[in-house]
Amino acid sequence: MKEYIPTPVDTQSIQIPEELKSLAEEMSKNVHEVWAQTRISQGWTYGEERNDTEKKHPCLVPYEDLPEEEKEYDRNTSVETIKLILKLGFKISRD
Repeated sequence: MKEYIPTPVDTQSIQIPEELKSLAEEMSKNVHEVWAQTRISQGWTYGEERNDTEKKHPCLVPYEDLPEEEKEYDRNTSVETIKLILKLGFKISRD
């Protein structure tokens, strides 16, 4: 198998405007909700420790109850998505 080397778009120069920071947090929560909904539909339930065989996962809790490191994972996804949108020249505005 050929070695896979990820090459995401470089968004380091993109700064998220202050008015979009609350959007990033709402997106983070939604990312978690979509992930949790998918897992639950696949038969996963809450468990204090992850167990793939028994389909148990400690993150099947509301976003607000996640450990900070798990929230950061979701935030990174959301922030990088917003930065990519801006880098590609799109505008994000609230109607």
